[in-house]
Amino acid sequence: MPLFEVETDSHIIITWASDNDEALGVVAEAYPNDKIIRMTKRPRDTWVISKSALGIAEKDLDPCNTARDCLSKAEGDKVHAIRLYMHETGVDLEQARKAIESNMVMGW
Repeated sequence: MPLFEVETDSHIIITWASDNDEALGVVAEAYPNDKIIRMTKRPRDTWVISKSALGIAEKDLDPCNTARDCLSKAEGDKVHAIRLYMHETGVDLEQARKAIESNMVMGW
């Protein structure tokens, strides 16, 4: 089944679908108020996100595990998780926000 990337005015959705119409249906069901900006059928069946592109490529720290732990402790509350992440790692607000938000996108 092909992998589709659908960008809306608020989200980027990656989904498997048999065709364009099915991919659009997935987005319409999940985010009915979003306006679809772009849809791309990916050439392969995998999706890769570069940690360095997200700004979380430090080698001394595993931000994924720390960020996921903070999200778990905060029960998914993004603002609380960011505060916990800043306290745990000593990073500034912007670095903490990037780490928490990127892990929320990855499905902590």
